[in-house]
Amino acid sequence: MPDVGMAGTVPALKQVLASIVGEAHVHDDAATRRLHSGDIWSEAKEPVSLVVAPDNLDQLSRLMAALHEAGVAVAPRGAGMSYTSGYIPSVAGTVSLDMQRMNRVLDIRAEDMVVTVEAGCTWVDLNNALAPLGLRAPFWGPMSGLASTIGGGISQLNAMLGAGHYGTSSESVVAMSVVLADGRVLRTGARGADGETPFYRHFGPDLAGLFAGDCGVFGIKAHITLRLIQAPAAEDYASFAFDTGEDLMRAMAAMARAGIAAEMCAFDPGLTKVRMQRASMSGDVKALGAVVTRQKSLARGLWEAVKVAKAGRNFVDLESYPLHIIAEGRCAAAVAHDMATARQLAADHGGTEIENTIAKVIRAMPFPPLNSVLGPGGERWIPIHGQVSLSQAPALFTALEELFAELAPEFERFGVSTGYLFSSMSTNALILEPVLYWPDEKYPVHDVAMEPAHAARLPVQPANAEAKAFATATRKRVIAILQRFGCGHFQIGRAYPYKESRDPASWELLNAIKQVLDPKGAINPGCLGLDNRKG
Repeated sequence: MPDVGMAGTVPALKQVLASIVGEAHVHDDAATRRLHSGDIWSEAKEPVSLVVAPDNLDQLSRLMAALHEAGVAVAPRGAGMSYTSGYIPSVAGTVSLDMQRMNRVLDIRAEDMVVTVEAGCTWVDLNNALAPLGLRAPFWGPMSGLASTIGGGISQLNAMLGAGHYGTSSESVVAMSVVLADGRVLRTGARGADGETPFYRHFGPDLAGLFAGDCGVFGIKAHITLRLIQAPAAEDYASFAFDTGEDLMRAMAAMARAGIAAEMCAFDPGLTKVRMQRASMSGDVKALGAVVTRQKSLARGLWEAVKVAKAGRNFVDLESYPLHIIAEGRCAAAVAHDMATARQLAADHGGTEIENTIAKVIRAMPFPPLNSVLGPGGERWIPIHGQVSLSQAPALFTALEELFAELAPEFERFGVSTGYLFSSMSTNALILEPVLYWPDEKYPVHDVAMEPAHAARLPVQPANAEAKAFATATRKRVIAILQRFGCGHFQIGRAYPYKESRDPASWELLNAIKQVLDPKGAINPGCLGLDNRKG
């Protein structure tokens, strides 16, 4: 391990950090360092020197002050579900901040309709705390919410649960407490007379917005306050099949404009086949149990489970493009109206209604096990996404399909398969997410994410440098097409060309903010393309 800045050596720095968080929460063993040096996509050439886990805001503030004094780089990490090298160390001697001990729901203030959590709180834990009160955040999590943290979700931005009505994760944020590079604490929003009871986001310039989607480069999120809504009283589900991806895109755009779906989730034939391969009997049983529990009465739950079981897995034509939507509202009549609109719009664009099994299971099991981080044969997996305007979605899909058709011989040569996931963001964008699978070795983060029993069933793939190089080149070509259509991106990390998308005035402002908040350039250097280190 390298020497580390002004602290002199790694052992000396370890002692300093241990004096703040305790020896048990500073790690320098090879396995932990490697785990914190890789994400779903990549591993750093040189691992982090130390991993330190604060327990609260005070410890986090003191840690950052000590690391600032030592002059070392810092990489904040939540659950590690990044696939854009968002927390991968890029500087020798980097210290990884493991935020998972800061996992508490701190304050539910139903009278003010806000909840404050620590940044390491998972989406599933937040929802479990709110459900008995009949409350929910407007955006209430990605499908990786079993492990994904709220701090990571605000730093990277998320899609899925509630996004059809309320947009991405940051659009539900009221306020944040952020620890800066030197240990100072920056607090945003209107915060009440005591400064510690945030209730409204906007009070002058939107400081919270600076830290939303920043991939952690401006500061370390400690506390996050989200607004609340009453849990919807009614919900319903529908699924439709389309013959072409372009028809699917037009139907989803029409439904997004109408604002009728809390969630839309669609697949192409390739991803449908992968999902069918991955499905298991034990998973089916869990899904049926969840469907029963979701309903408001046992009789209704059992009836819904019978319908799901009867439908089985054969209701989807494996060559079609299935769309699954969930509508929710204050009363059954309003939801029924939205569902009628959805059926009409689907029919207008060539859709045929099919069994709504998957839509039901999405709501019954919103946070499934993270077994999809590898393919059904143990293959590596990488998604590449873009937010596209509603009008441009069909043309973008066509352009991506043309690329994949061109690459078909190489796909066969390297054993690469593809798929798509589609979803919506409020009333004005769709997400197109092509995914690649290729034979290659897994990383430690994959084993940590998956259920042990599932991981044990998967074949172990050997390292495959040629296939990885081809996947890397294909990923770059997909991103170039997304650029051509002017797409936006979540979890930019070090994968998407952010600087190139900004005008000179915007980039100058971003650099100035980075210089003020992190003058040594210590936090996630190089992420978003920002790197203000001297020398």
